[in-house]
Amino acid sequence: MVLFLIWLFSFVLVRSILSKAFPSRKRLLPSPLALPIIGHLHLLKPIPHKALQRLSRRHGPIFRLSFGSVPFVVTSSPETAREFLRVHEGSFSNRPSTVAVRYLTYGAEDFSFAPYGPFWKFMKKLCMTELLGTRTLEQFFPVRHEEVETLIRWKSREDKLIDIGEELTRLASNIISRMTMGKRCSGTSAEAGEVRKMVDEVGALTGEFNLQDYIWFCKNIDLQGLGKRLRDVQARLDAMMEEILKEHEETRKKQVSACGPEATTRDIVDILLDFVEDERAKQRLSREGVKAFILEMFTTGTGTSAGVIQWALAELINHPAVLQRLQNEIDSVVGTGRLVEESDIPSLPYLQAIVKETLRLHPSGPLFTRESTEECTVGGYHIPANTRLIINVWAIGKDPNYWEEPLEFRPERFMLGEGKSSEVDVRGQYYQLLPFGSGRRSCPGVSLALQVIQAALASLVQCFDWKAGTGKNCKVDMTEAPGITLTFAHPFVCIPVARDLPFLSVYA
Repeated sequence: MVLFLIWLFSFVLVRSILSKAFPSRKRLLPSPLALPIIGHLHLLKPIPHKALQRLSRRHGPIFRLSFGSVPFVVTSSPETAREFLRVHEGSFSNRPSTVAVRYLTYGAEDFSFAPYGPFWKFMKKLCMTELLGTRTLEQFFPVRHEEVETLIRWKSREDKLIDIGEELTRLASNIISRMTMGKRCSGTSAEAGEVRKMVDEVGALTGEFNLQDYIWFCKNIDLQGLGKRLRDVQARLDAMMEEILKEHEETRKKQVSACGPEATTRDIVDILLDFVEDERAKQRLSREGVKAFILEMFTTGTGTSAGVIQWALAELINHPAVLQRLQNEIDSVVGTGRLVEESDIPSLPYLQAIVKETLRLHPSGPLFTRESTEECTVGGYHIPANTRLIINVWAIGKDPNYWEEPLEFRPERFMLGEGKSSEVDVRGQYYQLLPFGSGRRSCPGVSLALQVIQAALASLVQCFDWKAGTGKNCKVDMTEAPGITLTFAHPFVCIPVARDLPFLSVYA
């Protein structure tokens, strides 16, 4: 017994001396108890961003999880988000790929999931200068205005409960389809119905949990049958995209032969086809790349704008004083003789504050992910290569260290002179508010999204008073649905009541 105690004391002493002389450089992140095979997947229910916020309160602003055999690091604080996205941006420049993404993007031929490298840089430049740049957005201003007018015209004939989500999705998809391919793909026709059905299927499949992505021994086994569904959707999507491209190619040939190249009416597909056909370009775009980008425009451009407008309108119905103040601002700036336009937005600071506050409380993407290409140290912790990063944007927007009364809808916090949050922007420079991401892989469509959201919301508020139901003082149920996206748990239906404005008779 004495010898054992002497050995144990010597072992502890030597280990202590060695640890001080050669301290470990790899400090591991805290982590909750994992289960065999599934890891921490059981901890994400029912709503992942809320579950991760609860875990961060227990384990700190940065902690480790494993989803099956895939390692993750999660952060819910602006400080560590800044360290990941700015200080170590080079280590986290990729987005993780899933089985669904690889099927639907022709092996990451799109912009969002392409690995960081020459092709991604080419697509980034193409997006910012040609596809979603200032000149292109200005070119399509009439399209956006016409679609908002269509929405207002439809509403002015109604005075009953409507599914506002359905109408706003139609608005957003009409804008995207007309900008992308020069025609509406969201109407009553069979073609429009098929397009919308496939876009909905893509959203469902990409958001569905797939065992092949996380459980190592299921990697090549399609236990859930998702592979079959993905192949079916991909085949139908490819046929639809091919038809769109062929239609554009035929039109381009006819117009060029008849009147010369300058006569061609250019939409985003035309711009993309220029880079497919240019044999002298240093970096050419493949046909599959065009198809992948078209799908990306529909899936990301439609849901984001429609969802944010819904949440904003719901908050305004539940806060009638805020709604009244916004109507007063629009009436004083625009008057009562015409519909509000995008050019009025810079003169409507309270409208901008309402949109910022909505994005803070209800970001369309509550979580976004990256993947490390090399090991690094963040917050004193060692992060191995091939670790996936989750930024909990939803939780960051409610951090009490940065936001007073973080759960309250208070647009005034973003008004100049109203406090430390007044100058905070949504474009990724302020890490306490990241609805569109930050850094080189932030959303390239932020300008388009803000234009659609602000103009449509302003028009709905200018033209109508809104009621949540037929009873007095009805409130919109703001409960979130389970899942990885931020949607209402119950259909958002409301009643638009036309205001007494002279110009509304034009839209009757």
